[in-house]
Amino acid sequence: MKRLLLILLLIITPPASAQSTAPLEKIRTTVEAAIARGELPGAVVLVNRNSKTLYFQAIGQRAIAPKPEAMTPDTIFDLASLTKPIATAACIWKLVEEGKLKVTDRVSQYWPEFTGAGKEKITIDQLLLHTSGLMADNALSDYQSGKESAFKKICKLPVEAEPGVRFKYSDVGYIVLGHLVERVSGTSLNDFATKNIFAPLGLKDTRYLPEAEKKNRIAPTGKRDGQILRGVVHDPRAHALEGVAGHAGLFAPAEDLLRYAQMLLQEGELKGLRIFKPETVKQMLEPAAIPGGFRSRGWDVDTAYTAQAGTLFNRRKGFGHTGFTGTSLWVDRETKTIILILTNRVHPDDKGNVTPLRRAIANLVAEDIGLSAPEENVATGIDVLQAAKFDLLQGKRIGLVTNQTGVDRLGNSTIDILHQAPGVKLIALFSPEHGIRGALDQANIGDTIDEKTKLPIYSLYAGKRRKPTADMLKDIDLVVYDIQDIGCRFYTYVSTLGNVLEAAHENGKGVVVLDRPNPIGGVLVQGPVRDASRDSFVAYHTLPVRHGMTIGELAQILNEERGWRVPLQIVKLKNSKRGDTFDRTGLRWVNPSPNMRSLTAALLYPGIGLLETTNLSVGRGTDRPFEWVGAPYIDGKRLAAELKKARLPGVSFVPTNLTPSSSKFEKEICGGVSILITDWETFDPLKTGFAFMLSLRKLYPEAWSIKNLDTLLVHKTTIEAIQKGTDLDSMMKAYEPELKTFLDRRKRFLLYP
Repeated sequence: MKRLLLILLLIITPPASAQSTAPLEKIRTTVEAAIARGELPGAVVLVNRNSKTLYFQAIGQRAIAPKPEAMTPDTIFDLASLTKPIATAACIWKLVEEGKLKVTDRVSQYWPEFTGAGKEKITIDQLLLHTSGLMADNALSDYQSGKESAFKKICKLPVEAEPGVRFKYSDVGYIVLGHLVERVSGTSLNDFATKNIFAPLGLKDTRYLPEAEKKNRIAPTGKRDGQILRGVVHDPRAHALEGVAGHAGLFAPAEDLLRYAQMLLQEGELKGLRIFKPETVKQMLEPAAIPGGFRSRGWDVDTAYTAQAGTLFNRRKGFGHTGFTGTSLWVDRETKTIILILTNRVHPDDKGNVTPLRRAIANLVAEDIGLSAPEENVATGIDVLQAAKFDLLQGKRIGLVTNQTGVDRLGNSTIDILHQAPGVKLIALFSPEHGIRGALDQANIGDTIDEKTKLPIYSLYAGKRRKPTADMLKDIDLVVYDIQDIGCRFYTYVSTLGNVLEAAHENGKGVVVLDRPNPIGGVLVQGPVRDASRDSFVAYHTLPVRHGMTIGELAQILNEERGWRVPLQIVKLKNSKRGDTFDRTGLRWVNPSPNMRSLTAALLYPGIGLLETTNLSVGRGTDRPFEWVGAPYIDGKRLAAELKKARLPGVSFVPTNLTPSSSKFEKEICGGVSILITDWETFDPLKTGFAFMLSLRKLYPEAWSIKNLDTLLVHKTTIEAIQKGTDLDSMMKAYEPELKTFLDRRKRFLLYP
């Protein structure tokens, strides 16, 4: 009786800690309006910021049929796909912590039957990111003969795409992960999650297969065989798997989920309870670029799912997930805000829709914080050119320098766009290193024909040829350049741009550059400026390692400082801010080259890429190029400990042994460290790269050779400092005057605020 009175009081009056400000007071009327529209029977909404609950109310009905029943704050919900990050991915990471598997491992290492039809290449990482190539859902009939039969049929499923090249949200993938937890741990997914995560964290009601005595607190969902489901999982495949599955089946109330979210915000610890190591949480939540956007290894992140995050939370650092039954959790890491919206929108007839409600509530919370609406997504040069009806190219014969990164905001190829553009005659294509599709990793790329347009493709990475010849340019009026750079001097697309401008100068041609963002931001300029008179294809101009310029700005500085005076036009970006990294542009990530697979790799590249010319592996031939450094002679624990002494901002190191499948140290076990960026605002890739050099010089003076280190660094003074073991800060201060001079040089070429 006392419990019932307490529940009724909570419904009528929120607790003192939940007193809300004006925007939050609109949540109730917003939910009630959605209920009136028939979008859901009721909801529990909880908003917490900086560990203080600002709003916690139960609104509407928990049940409509067979009889009305009021929603209460302690209602337990069928979480549906929230199971994926809260249970399944978390269990995978717990097994990683225990050293029982690595996310880079192939599934077949632990499940030998999971092979054939393209599945033998699938890694745990790809399953976590939904890039495994597996279908979304296999036939429900595959589950009708029990768990053992269901898993045998999953083993026979073909992939729909090559693993790693396509994003497709896959329940099958997480069913595989759930089964993997059971195979590796030797216990059920339910028991492993309860013992290692839920019970230690003090989650009293978070379980698969909820206890019968809690049935009255459970929100009913839809119907199965004419009966309303209550305490029985709504998802039919999870039900066929006896209620415990990797993709669905978990039940929980709001207060348990709040504790879970707070634990993640506090890097794996809550009120003295350590559930995960801080580095594990960092790996779990770290945004990874996938085809079409970003995800973390378990959660949706940043802008990928704005229907969940809300318009005003777009482009912020957050993570969350939704569930088919009407549940959602969103955490904004910058403001430490947690938004829980728990509904049973599928009750009683599977017809509800809470997507508009999620957005509306998230926007009210954002308004309460004081966030302003984001600007429109960035429009690239090709987007702006299309909007202007290709005015700069009208009546011109065009040669296009591009690759797979030349796409508009919808993913349409610049090649196809210009080929079909009215009044424009595209007559030739030119490809940089890695080829027109960016898939080649070889020293010599030949000329060919584009299959779709039948246009000639002239390679600018063929033998000694690095720029268009007079014969190639003779029938061309304008050369158009559209390639995504990554903001680093020794990334060769900068060199190709310079060579194209030089060829245009020599042959009296104009150049149009379709600008693209600097993906690692345009504010920070770092690293030594290349020594004068030391031009090479990987050190084309007197630029610092991290130049902080877009490709359009680089075109201007090259054109003027090299004295070419080519007729040059830059089609500027729209809605671009100089400080934005690529994840804040709203644009699709396309791998600029075979091993530049994520924005994290791009941010690391200016520092870690410098090491590549030495006898180290920087992760080529592994699933983490430029995010791992190793060699057979390295002790990862020893190197991580030495790097820790440098107290580098925004980064941590985890000892990790890997065996590259190709490239340097192919098929050799290498000790090394994984590099985790923990704060993108303070991380300094050059300082990190130099810390590696000095640490390796100290620990392995004989084994680590610096013979070829200057190939990309191209800075004699810094090489000498590394040889002498000069301290890190002194070494970096030595080139500060050069950086200041460069900053003065570049000022008048900058195009964006």
